[in-house]
Amino acid sequence: MQVTATLSEGLKREFRVVVPVTDLAARADARLDDLKGRVNINGFRPGKVPMHHLKKLYGRAVLAETIEALVGETNQKIVEENGFKLAQEPSVKLPEAESEAKAVFDGTADLDYTVAFEVLPTIQLADFKGIKVEKPVVEPAEADVQSMLETMAKQNRPFEAKAEGAAAEDGDRLTISFVGTIDGEKFDGGTAEDIQLELGSKSFIPGFEDQLVGVKAGDEKVVKVKFPSNYMAEALAGKDAEFAVTVKAIEKPGDRAIDDEFAKMVGFEDLAKLKAAVSDRLKSEYAAASRRKVKRSLLDALDEKHAFDLPQTLVDQEFESVWRQVSQDLESRGKTFTDEETTEEKAREEYRAIAERRVRLGLVLAEIGEKAQIKVSDEEVSRAVVERARQFPGQEQQVWDYYRKTPQALASLRAPIFEEKVVDYILELADVTEKTVSKDDLFKDNEDEEAA
Repeated sequence: MQVTATLSEGLKREFRVVVPVTDLAARADARLDDLKGRVNINGFRPGKVPMHHLKKLYGRAVLAETIEALVGETNQKIVEENGFKLAQEPSVKLPEAESEAKAVFDGTADLDYTVAFEVLPTIQLADFKGIKVEKPVVEPAEADVQSMLETMAKQNRPFEAKAEGAAAEDGDRLTISFVGTIDGEKFDGGTAEDIQLELGSKSFIPGFEDQLVGVKAGDEKVVKVKFPSNYMAEALAGKDAEFAVTVKAIEKPGDRAIDDEFAKMVGFEDLAKLKAAVSDRLKSEYAAASRRKVKRSLLDALDEKHAFDLPQTLVDQEFESVWRQVSQDLESRGKTFTDEETTEEKAREEYRAIAERRVRLGLVLAEIGEKAQIKVSDEEVSRAVVERARQFPGQEQQVWDYYRKTPQALASLRAPIFEEKVVDYILELADVTEKTVSKDDLFKDNEDEEAA
């Protein structure tokens, strides 16, 4: 076997591999010999099948398996001998011409193929002790606690029947039945009886609730809507639909006093205990927001301190993922790039830069984690699976089985755990100072933050 390097440019590597026909034949014959003792062929005793007969029956299939195994072994050997860390699975180019392939399978030509790799760059890590990060700190104010209590009271407010003949207004609660159709045909999930709907809650398809403002109890109304293009039921996504709605009742909202009785209604001993719980919840939310800002500042610093060639295959993959999300978002909102005061070309450049940043930071964090020997335990992954399963009440076992049987999905849970542990490790070495800020400052620009 002859292995020759044919390309070494940036992070791209390419090799030509030539396997002599005699070597290929010897390996195939060895596999056939092993097969001889395991196959049952009419007219022959086990293990006594002539080699020429085996070749006639299984020769081409065995040779194909031999080539596949040989290519895998050779690629692995090239990677190990050169100390490559691959950014992507090797790209193998076997003989494409029918005549060339036939000659290999007929045993009249050597196996001649190329294999291309894109390797990970060598990363010179920066000194983390030189990184300065500011940690915003906010303590929940009494006004914040009161605002959340008012929100809770609104969510739990009583409703009472409106006067006969009164029209529905925003905030009213309707009891409705409906039958949905697409092109005149009923569809799964489009029919319901005695459903309660609070107008303005945006809990139904966009446009559905707006068309019910002004209806009266006993009214029948046809509501025309369009399912969002990213609707979870793919069969309905982007489809125009009509709902024949019958209004059974209309109720207006009342007031809910924020007192001990309200606290007991939502599961607390008294108002003081409820306020304490709300305060703790706000502290958790503020801490999470602070963590996001600290992490963003840290990633910004790491991005500034590291410059190296990026594997374009990884950048392309990340860009396609980002761009797909951007395109779906625009479509779901019925917007264009012009509406966003940009062009598609400019947007592509901007999101390409975001993709490059994500890949760069991902490689830096991976390198730091490897050097610091940071590991994610099976127990940590299991906890993540449990938390994920809790998001789907009644389907916990199905979710658990899915992650247990799907390594790629399991890896998608492991990756963010690893990232957070690496971030924690860096923050222990970095210069972190706390700064008291307002709630508005804490949450400002959160929508613009990009994760690594």
